[in-house]
Amino acid sequence: MGSALFYHLIRSGPERLLPMLIGKSLQAGWRIELRGRDRARQVALDEVLWLGEGFLPHGLAGGPHDARQPVLLTVEGQPAANAARCLIAVDGAQVSGAEVAALERACILFDGNDPEALECARAQWRALKAEGADAEYWSEAGGRWERKQ
Repeated sequence: MGSALFYHLIRSGPERLLPMLIGKSLQAGWRIELRGRDRARQVALDEVLWLGEGFLPHGLAGGPHDARQPVLLTVEGQPAANAARCLIAVDGAQVSGAEVAALERACILFDGNDPEALECARAQWRALKAEGADAEYWSEAGGRWERKQ
């Protein structure tokens, strides 16, 4: 059974954290699903990942080689065909307890400066805990990522 790691973004957006999370997950040998709620936003993240520092092999779901992608950018409700072991959810995309149980890790990134995103993350935390998922909370409030109790 995997765990859900909640990342409370305060000082930066997901574009800054994603390369680190993706890099560490790839180093662990995991394929990754990067799930969002909006196709246009996923296209923008695709561009960020191509233009950022370092090479992060990935593709947008719906292509001919989805099953071979180490990182597959999907939209909520779209199946990930790449046998992902890590799920990274952005922009309020939902993750179920069953998914957390089947994965090595689920990372849920949320904007702590947006009250709606904050409430969505809190609701997701409560739902996953109620389903028996292990969950951790990480914050960058102090200027670097710290695990909070």
